[in-house]
Amino acid sequence: MEKKNILFICTHNANRSQIAEGLMRQMLGSKYNAYSAGSTPSIVNPNAIKVLNESGIDTSMHKSKNFDGLMGIPFDYVVTLCGGGEKTCPFFPGAKKYIHVPFDDPSLIKGTEEEVMQAYRKTRDQIKQWIEETFKEDLC
Repeated sequence: MEKKNILFICTHNANRSQIAEGLMRQMLGSKYNAYSAGSTPSIVNPNAIKVLNESGIDTSMHKSKNFDGLMGIPFDYVVTLCGGGEKTCPFFPGAKKYIHVPFDDPSLIKGTEEEVMQAYRKTRDQIKQWIEETFKEDLC
């Protein structure tokens, strides 16, 4: 069986899309090639790396990427993860199916280190739950 290709997108490819890519690889890596990218990539947020590490996922070598290197890949799914507070989500052409799932950007949370990490954990857990519900047939 050939693996499907899935691309997770948010603007900076620093938080939500990185978390989604890491979770998808861990949960369904035998059935999906998971990628992430952004329209204006920056750096992977260390807090995103930490919350994935808490789940046994090492993304310390991940880099924030833009779309350029992904244009030739035939994506079965492109998933935009921009939350409601952002005006626009980036668009990637040519996918078989587009899905938009608005998750709040945990990097916008201000507070103590623990409050910020709780926001990252909440986002991680929400993305994990979405993957479980959306791809439940593939998890069997």
